[in-house]
Amino acid sequence: MDLDHLLSELKAERDRLDRAIAALAGSGSGRAGKAANGRRHGRRHMSAAARKRISEGMRKRWAERKKRNAA
Repeated sequence: MDLDHLLSELKAERDRLDRAIAALAGSGSGRAGKAANGRRHGRRHMSAAARKRISEGMRKRWAERKKRNAA
């Protein structure tokens, strides 16, 4: 195998490893709550109607479960 070709392959592999290491090191850089593309990831907010709908559904499930356990 040609020595120049071998060196270029090794340098390319080194570059790939350097990029991978930089990506992993950058993931713990204290940028909590931000994605790589700059958008924020945080808590999602529900509307009052959505909270009410979920609450009513859970009450129904709990009532069914309580009825099954009592029987």
